[in-house]
Amino acid sequence: MAAEDPAQALFRPGPSLGLRCRPVQQLEEAQVAQTFDAPAVRTWCGLALRALGRAREEIDAINVYPVADGDTGTNLYLTVESAVAAVEAVFAAHETGAGAPGGPSLAEAARAMAHGALIGARGNSGTILAQLLRGMADVLAVDGDSAHTGGHGLRTALRRAADSARLAVARPVEGTVLTVAAAAADAADRAEGDCGTVARAAYEGARTALAATPGQLAALARAGVVDAGGRGLVAVLGALVETFTGEAVAGTAAVAATGAAAAAGTAPDGTGAARPTVPHARVRGAEADAGVGGAGTEPEPASESASGTGADTVAAVAVAAGEANGNGTAARAGTRTGAGAGGRAGNDGGNPGGTDGGAGTDGGAGTPQGAGGGTGGEIDGAVESAGPGGCASSASAAPVSGPAFEVIYLLEAGDDAVARLRQRLDALGDSLVVVGGDGLWNVHVHVDDAGAAVEAGVEVGRPHRIRITHFGAGDVHAAGPGRPPRERAQRAVVAVVPGEGLAGLCAEAGATTVLARPGEPPASGELVEAVRRAHAREVVLLPNDAELRDTAAAAAEQARGEGVRVALIPTRSAVQGLAALAVHEPGRRFDEDVVAMTSAAGATRHAEVIVAEHESWTSAGVCQAGDVLGLIDGDVAVIGSDVVATARTILDRMLAAGGELVTLVLGDDAPDTVAAHLERRVRDAYLAVDTVTYRGGRQGALLLIGVE
Repeated sequence: MAAEDPAQALFRPGPSLGLRCRPVQQLEEAQVAQTFDAPAVRTWCGLALRALGRAREEIDAINVYPVADGDTGTNLYLTVESAVAAVEAVFAAHETGAGAPGGPSLAEAARAMAHGALIGARGNSGTILAQLLRGMADVLAVDGDSAHTGGHGLRTALRRAADSARLAVARPVEGTVLTVAAAAADAADRAEGDCGTVARAAYEGARTALAATPGQLAALARAGVVDAGGRGLVAVLGALVETFTGEAVAGTAAVAATGAAAAAGTAPDGTGAARPTVPHARVRGAEADAGVGGAGTEPEPASESASGTGADTVAAVAVAAGEANGNGTAARAGTRTGAGAGGRAGNDGGNPGGTDGGAGTDGGAGTPQGAGGGTGGEIDGAVESAGPGGCASSASAAPVSGPAFEVIYLLEAGDDAVARLRQRLDALGDSLVVVGGDGLWNVHVHVDDAGAAVEAGVEVGRPHRIRITHFGAGDVHAAGPGRPPRERAQRAVVAVVPGEGLAGLCAEAGATTVLARPGEPPASGELVEAVRRAHAREVVLLPNDAELRDTAAAAAEQARGEGVRVALIPTRSAVQGLAALAVHEPGRRFDEDVVAMTSAAGATRHAEVIVAEHESWTSAGVCQAGDVLGLIDGDVAVIGSDVVATARTILDRMLAAGGELVTLVLGDDAPDTVAAHLERRVRDAYLAVDTVTYRGGRQGALLLIGVE
């Protein structure tokens, strides 16, 4: 048998238990739903995610209320992405035999949608959207009630959604997404017919209400924009129409009127005929904005291959974001102790979505830089650069005022405790939204004392996934008034890494990193934000996990529309990413660099040593909880009881096929003796083979092994 090209080894299908979102073409081929059943929930979520992906930049650009931080579109996208993942998990469970035969019920799918949105909700608008979906799920998830699958059920669900969202906000304000949701429910109440008819009525009612928002909220009128959260809800309702009719809604990118005309209810030509179409980023005269692209208008540039590597290299229109150092090559000799907790400092500052434990100093509750233990440092600026199509961002239209921090966390607590929390947080700040139920809540508030907001959660329950955003600091990827945009680097590398130590190591080598904590893989929106932070014309994306390949592909596709040439190298392990980063040369041609990095990654076999969490069948036999498992290239090869012995067996099997360099990445829980033992084994038994050891931090696996 001919030897396999090492570069092609990266593209072998591997074992996968991860969640997958359906590709766009599958959404387009899905049968039009006649009733609101589980497949309809699945289709709606997928179409909503696609619609928000297309409109994300436009929505970000018009975000002026309650804080002009330019991230509403991104937050809504990440919230729905989490809902999609939860729904797909339910379908995957049934497809693999883990669930009841015949596919999930409407109740299962609706509850999964609501739960996914709840745990993934980002920002003020994302949190309200999560409650809107939960309100709908409360109606749709009534088992055995077929009346809730038709037009009447949809009307009831939309009304419950609007009412529950308004109750979740401590101090509701008109001219926001709450107004748009209420108008959608009112229009649905007046509609008679099937789900398609009701959905279209709700969509049209929402569009009309959205066009009127500048006349209801002074901040919108001053900036000449419609409400960003309401614009996102219109996109979600447009996806609902498409779910039940098979027809994409028209006019979502149309420009209706100037801000003054929209507020007065007159047309731009002064005839007095209001035209309730959805405005684009800024509500200006139609003649001023004619031809400006909006949601669904982005061209579809062709993909290009990187000189036969198979890497997904893409290109389109430019956007400025972030900063990366494209110089340097990863050190490949000696022992390096990586950065410890908080080692991502400087790498996540501009991520509107953010991930737990980002840049900043780890600390206890009461320190804004790290309240709750490593949650600080998500610095979202209040000044945004010009948006797409020449629309200047409205973020600079109003000065930053009010509380300095946005605090968001999930909270495990009872209803009575949450009622007390609402009172406490309402006294601390504003923009308070508490959504959820059944013991799990998502808390969002703007405060000056971030530590006090976290401590309030600790007093009533268990807060986790704490995220703190500082509104006052300038966004690292934005150009402020009078400050020209920074020059972009020619090339950068974006790498997903499983631990803080590897994050520090890769950052030293010039990569922009995204930290993937155990059980919390990054979403595609977070990868797109990392590409923006890299602020380069060309980006090499290293997912470093077989389960992240589809997520990374979606991120690369989105970056295509923003003008960044992206090559996705489907690395399956962090040690393959280190091998690729070691040969990265930003000075050579992009295609040549991608070829070299792909070849280096493909020539690196990867293994890991983990501890089994429960009894399971594996390719090496049945394992019990607590057994030590050795995996080679993703498959269980050894089941043992001792970490050192299992690691030695795995290493011997890998080196039996030859090798020149062994890379060991130690997790925090790895035995102190394992590195010295393996280094000695290589030195004594394998001549001319070098060993390099790194500290990976909290990476999930006890040990990662790479053999090049």
